[in-house]
Amino acid sequence: MGSTSTPRPMRADARRNYERIINVAREAFTEHGPEAPLDDIARRACVGPGTLYRHFPNREALIEAVYRADIEKLAQRATELAEARSPGDALAEWVREQVGFVVQNHGLAATLKAAIDRDSETFALCKVMLNDAAAKIVKAAQEAGVLREDVQPRDIMLMAHGVGAASQNSPDAAPRMVAVMLDGLRRQEP
Repeated sequence: MGSTSTPRPMRADARRNYERIINVAREAFTEHGPEAPLDDIARRACVGPGTLYRHFPNREALIEAVYRADIEKLAQRATELAEARSPGDALAEWVREQVGFVVQNHGLAATLKAAIDRDSETFALCKVMLNDAAAKIVKAAQEAGVLREDVQPRDIMLMAHGVGAASQNSPDAAPRMVAVMLDGLRRQEP
């Protein structure tokens, strides 16, 4: 028999500790960059260093976990919006959320992304998650006739990232730029 067993699910208390460490690490990385002291993260998360290292054997594992959690949340929102809203509204809201994510987390996301090996499994997984989410929401909007047919899923992600990055020093401009972006993406009637 091979070693293809699936990992056991975490106990509820272990899951809470894991999530608390991720949230505290996100805050610490925002404040101090990826070199934030791990012992400080453990203390702020109200866990011992052993608990932190049991979940995250090294700094890179913790950085990757924070990045992955943020990308999973953004990708999951595409699915939630697609199920709850019309295709056009789902696309518009997801774009707004992507821009908001970039505006709020640009420094952290760039720092974490730079700290992750581009060939890592985490980086590849995050790229696939976002690409799949974008493809799903773009396809639905195109099938509903509200999005130009020539728009590619990656176009949406690049434009949303660009608007978010451009809004770093002027966050009040983001809603206006998103509105212009969405108007340009809308399918025009002949």
